Amino acid sequence: MPNPADLFTLKGRVALVTGASGGLGRRAATVLAQAGASVVGVARRAEQLKDWQAETGGATAALAADLSDRSALKDIAVAAAQPFGAPDILVNAAGINTREESDEITAEGWDITMNLNLAAPFFLAQALVPAMRSQGWGRILNFASLQSYRAFPGGLSYGASKGGVAQMTRAMAQSWSGDGITANAIGPGFFRTELTAPVFADPDRAARNAAATCIGRNGEVEDIDGPVLFLCSDAGGYVTGQVLMVDGGFTAK
Repeated sequence: MPNPADLFTLKGRVALVTGASGGLGRRAATVLAQAGASVVGVARRAEQLKDWQAETGGATAALAADLSDRSALKDIAVAAAQPFGAPDILVNAAGINTREESDEITAEGWDITMNLNLAAPFFLAQALVPAMRSQGWGRILNFASLQSYRAFPGGLSYGASKGGVAQMTRAMAQSWSGDGITANAIGPGFFRTELTAPVFADPDRAARNAAATCIGRNGEVEDIDGPVLFLCSDAGGYVTGQVLMVDGGFTAK
């Protein structure tokens, strides 16, 4: 009988992780590297990417790039294939939340949000799919949100983009899973990261959010380790088109 642990190994795989300089993207990039993948981390902040590499060890490469620039995405995909070969795992963790009230949303802020949160995941995936298809194996993991399903104050543009991510994930699965490429998403609850710093700056609000979960606490970055590894490995080979809410049961209540 095969060792069940072998289902989770990523030895020989190449992963591209966006948003790898901080927060949950950085954690995902680290977990994949520790599971044996060669990992290319992409983000705007070159120094933080170097810190991630030093912290993680293993086969890693850093690519400083602005993912909100849609015209650059094809070049980013090409550059990401240089260190270790064409990625067969794509984790789209980069994101932005401008927290603009609905009456104050600007066209510029809207476009930046949609380009980074929604367009970049799609066009990177589109660029990487041919290589995945050629080997009959690929994993696409998007980052959805509580706001994929719930409306929050100051979250109209962010929520619209993350609602789009949920539907895009299902459409990716319909388009590409017949070629051996799964497409899924993780929907994090409240985790203490740079993106959620305004939330955790208010201790009372953070406590209310924790109380709103079934488990009774907010998320820690290591809480995504198992879901990321499951959905990016052979263990999740028959799971596609799903949004796994990693939120302590927040959306169950």
